[in-house]
Amino acid sequence: MQFGLFYEHQSPAPFDAEKDRVIFHNALDELELADKLGYDYAWLVEHHFLEEYSHSSAPDVFLGALSQRTKRMRLGHGICVMPPKINHPARVAERIATLDLLSNGRVEWGTGESGTAVELEGFGVDPDLKKGMWREATEQCANMLTMTPYPGFDGEHFAMPTRNIVPKPIQAPHPPLWVACSRRDTILHAARNGMGALVFGFAAPEQAGKWVQEYYDIIRSEECVPIGHAVNANFAIVTALSVNEDEQEAIARGTEGFKYFGYSLGFYASFGKHVPGHSTVWEGFKAAEAGIEDNHGNGGIGTPEQVYEHCKAYADVGVDQIIFVQQTGPANHDHICQSLELFATTAMPRLKVGEDERLAKKRAELAPYIEAALARKPKMAEIAREEIEPVRSYGLRKKEAGTFENTRSDRGGGLAVVADDPLALVSNQAEKATR
Repeated sequence: MQFGLFYEHQSPAPFDAEKDRVIFHNALDELELADKLGYDYAWLVEHHFLEEYSHSSAPDVFLGALSQRTKRMRLGHGICVMPPKINHPARVAERIATLDLLSNGRVEWGTGESGTAVELEGFGVDPDLKKGMWREATEQCANMLTMTPYPGFDGEHFAMPTRNIVPKPIQAPHPPLWVACSRRDTILHAARNGMGALVFGFAAPEQAGKWVQEYYDIIRSEECVPIGHAVNANFAIVTALSVNEDEQEAIARGTEGFKYFGYSLGFYASFGKHVPGHSTVWEGFKAAEAGIEDNHGNGGIGTPEQVYEHCKAYADVGVDQIIFVQQTGPANHDHICQSLELFATTAMPRLKVGEDERLAKKRAELAPYIEAALARKPKMAEIAREEIEPVRSYGLRKKEAGTFENTRSDRGGGLAVVADDPLALVSNQAEKATR
């Protein structure tokens, strides 16, 4: 089994720039520690306008910083929001590739649609169209990362001419693709598209085991037709983590934050009425806290042995990765670090026994199915050199129209801007010499 850490950058009110600065830097410190302790993945969510619940609106920037603080752990978008009105596919491709270069090939590319009114309406996205937007953008973004040049596209939700997206990622054909899942149907959707399933449904091991079986049954079937240019057969599930040698201390340290996490998620997704700039999520939570049911004993909360048994139950049903949530509500930075260290030095080594052999066996068993799935994928046609319309600079267009005015003449300073094509001058002189 592998282990990841999931960050929302929660910031209960009252929040300000200084408080958020501390939250961001604490997260970098925690993840740098986790990298040294042997955790495998860092997952950063992308949310917009969700005051108090998630201030992680630019995960690529945070992951860029994290790439310089870590050496081995995988750096994951959990997830990158794909509708073109929120993130143009070319910009996603550029950011993914740049991060892959900065991290020396450690990027995991999670994708999703977004699901709250605050976010979708903030960018003018019709919720009834977001699934089609996700599919179109994700498929074309994968093409942009693998094709030189990208032939261009005229789709239902975005269009662009032929362009070569630079840079390209180190990982070929592109970083592993994932999709956010919260229900059984989206897990099966992930498998049909040859994507890893990032399951945010907080399911018990028994339920997760049924989903794992269905997921891998589809990966092995003709239903699997990859949306990208590789198959990422992986099943990850999110759970809480609060570990202490004293069970009651583990519960005490985690209870408020985990309750707040569930409340704030429900606020934006299910029952809340939000006034932008005047958020009262924490205030409402504190008023309701006593009546919110806890989930002790059903998550990674307790002693090292209890948490080991909890994780082993997921491993036994075939879950590939557990992603822990710790940074919830007013979570204490020192408590997070202590929990990370205790789990890494007690439960994790036992759960990692035989992991290399398990992965090798899994890859060998799935290899023929993945090869068959990739053979089913429809490929975008390459564009021939002579079919590509050259892009004429604005200056050239003005010269051809007789309206060009040179405003970039040499002003000194050690750098002269070339206003006229030197190659054209050479070509003209050569032509005169042959007459």
